[in-house]
Amino acid sequence: MPDKKRLLPMSVQNFEILRNEDCIYVDKTEYIYSLAHDVAQFFLSRPRRFGKSLFLSALKAYWEGKKELFSGLAIEKLEEGNADAWKPHPVFYFDFNGENYSETSVENVLVKHLKRWEELYDINDNSESLGERFQNLLIKVKQKTGMRCVVLVDEYDKPLLDMADDPELQEKYKNTFKGFFSNLKSCNEYIRFVFITGVTKFHKVSIFSDLNQLKDISLSEDFSDICGITEKELRDNFAPEIAAMADKHHISEEECLVKLKQQYDGYRYHQNGSCLYNPFSLINAFSDKEFGAYWFETGTPSFLMKQIRENNFDVRKFSDKTIYANERTLKDYTGDSLDFIPLLYQSGYLTIAEYDARRRRYTLALPNEEVKYAFYESLMPVYVPSARPGSGLDIFTLEDKIENGDLDAVRDFFTALFARIPYTSADTTFEHYFQTVIYLVFTLLGQFTECELHTFSGRIDCIVQTSGFIYLFEFKRDESADSALKQINDNIYALPFASDSRKLYKIGVSFDSDKRVLADWKVEE
Repeated sequence: MPDKKRLLPMSVQNFEILRNEDCIYVDKTEYIYSLAHDVAQFFLSRPRRFGKSLFLSALKAYWEGKKELFSGLAIEKLEEGNADAWKPHPVFYFDFNGENYSETSVENVLVKHLKRWEELYDINDNSESLGERFQNLLIKVKQKTGMRCVVLVDEYDKPLLDMADDPELQEKYKNTFKGFFSNLKSCNEYIRFVFITGVTKFHKVSIFSDLNQLKDISLSEDFSDICGITEKELRDNFAPEIAAMADKHHISEEECLVKLKQQYDGYRYHQNGSCLYNPFSLINAFSDKEFGAYWFETGTPSFLMKQIRENNFDVRKFSDKTIYANERTLKDYTGDSLDFIPLLYQSGYLTIAEYDARRRRYTLALPNEEVKYAFYESLMPVYVPSARPGSGLDIFTLEDKIENGDLDAVRDFFTALFARIPYTSADTTFEHYFQTVIYLVFTLLGQFTECELHTFSGRIDCIVQTSGFIYLFEFKRDESADSALKQINDNIYALPFASDSRKLYKIGVSFDSDKRVLADWKVEE
């Protein structure tokens, strides 16, 4: 008899369905026990597609008393002997996912939830205020059931992020939240438990300024692993999937684990916390048996990319560990600030790389290769709108020319690329575009070739190595290509490759800032 097929929880965010269908589940129920046996009310920020919805669904099942769903899990043993465990509570689960807020409104979503619960508990309420209706619901349900209510809010900030390009509507939604969720504080005697999740914690949203009783566990060491998958959890829960993936790619299981770590690991939410794998990407990778890019398929906020360009942000900082933040910066996002670093962190584009205890300073960096390359691919069209796949100015085209040693075609690529850079406002210098585009091109090229990119002073700008060629690039702005070649020769940049059998090219490139063009290109062998 063949072994029973293991079911991966593909797109399954419902805990009850996952358990009833016997899908693989990474047990996080010890955290449910810790939260449920506290008197606090909680807020958690984590990136999208990081397991928040599934965790909230498990919380819902716990508070509804569905003990059978937790058979064999950590919380079953933890609750042994507790007479008060598994008593059903009324649960109000607000889910702001799955809605297009350019077509509907927060008010409509709240009304839909309230109507369903009022029908369930046979409550008639004609109050004009949504906040008042919610308050009445909490009071009357407590009176009817004798149990205090549980309030779970999933992705509260999705409407706010969706409307980031419409400040007026975003402000309206903030005020709606103020009038509605402020009741969580005034109705405390009717509420047993509150858990709110989101990508961001908007500092100026009154849901938080009014709800000062909420305990933010986003940077708590005790809850740093509450979402995501640790290395141990990966090995303990997915051994057959790792073996199958390794077999498909004709590599060892340890080599497969190294590749998975490079691609999907690296998220940290406390300086002493574990490094975490993105669960959405990992599950999809195991399903496809491919080391693909999955997280970014869910969409990259275009306003983030525009902010990076418009603020002349040095994108090289994303890789060289020179982005710093304190705890307040990581927890709060004002929504109207030019500082987009908190949002990049909270959204999962950056994570904690290092921590300086003396300075109480975090160093942030891109977590893994999946994020790194997809992030830069999203940035490239922002700087050069025509540089899209199939345009002839995409990274695949350049990689073909580099692999074939076609230097004339490589020159034509860069000439055309810089000719397409749009003219911008006077305060956006060509130097910023020049440095950024060069950096993006060669970083993206590093997916396919060995590419070492340095800063534009002190050392060779870029070394690209393929199976047949070595390229030493030196870029000059408003200087001659001859001076670039002279720097390569004077500093003997070719010396480490003296005994290498591959063909070596020294390439000096000059850009004209006024004309915004590649002005000169010279090659020595």
